[in-house]
Amino acid sequence: MMSTDIDLEKMVEKITKFIRTNVENANAKGAVVGLSGGIDSSVTAFLSVRAVGKENVLGILLPERDVTKADDICDALRIASLLGIEHKIIEISGILDAFASIIPNYDPNARVCNGNLKARTRMCILYYHANLLNRLVIGSGNRTEILLGYATKYGDAGVDILPLGALYKTQVQALAKHLKIPEQIIQKAPSAGLWRGQTDEEELGISYELVDAILTKLIDEKKRPIDTKKELDISEDVIERVIKRVEENKHKREMPPIPDIR
Repeated sequence: MMSTDIDLEKMVEKITKFIRTNVENANAKGAVVGLSGGIDSSVTAFLSVRAVGKENVLGILLPERDVTKADDICDALRIASLLGIEHKIIEISGILDAFASIIPNYDPNARVCNGNLKARTRMCILYYHANLLNRLVIGSGNRTEILLGYATKYGDAGVDILPLGALYKTQVQALAKHLKIPEQIIQKAPSAGLWRGQTDEEELGISYELVDAILTKLIDEKKRPIDTKKELDISEDVIERVIKRVEENKHKREMPPIPDIR
């Protein structure tokens, strides 16, 4: 539904330069990438290696016992092996159990709260290694997720740079094919992996293909909702839900507000 007619090799060159320049400007020695076995983190890892060299990229797998699928771990390890990068597997269940034991009001059924806690735990581990090695944490969030606020504040959104931040999810998929990411990874259902059986599109209630088409019309082409509805032949309710999500999650795209005391 949306055009992915972009010069993919030129895009690779631009993003690679972006990563390299930011690492150099920070006087950092390389990159730390969280490897989930998904398409976004795989593309990010491939581009990071092109930017700073495989010897300067650390991939970290952060699975959770009985939640992270074995296939995702295998796919993440496959990416690390294909790229020849150093990698670590750090199982986070022990940390989460510790949180559960010391938080007085901990509710095991508070799925969203606990999912956010997992994302923030992973962020802390990535930054620990980045600080230890004087490297940058390279995020894998894309433009679709950023606009919809589909990320945890100070969790997976807590990174130093977002190389895929200007690309919609469907464009990331096209870029993955161009980079020859394994087809199994490209075709799998996107998931944040925060609870068993979670998929992005089921949680969002809309396919990435459709939401990208809506966002392109509304934001990039500055079309009115009524025109977008007609052009895409979709219900007004779907468009309203997307607009509402973009507006409600504006705070995730901005610095925390501060008062004007002048």
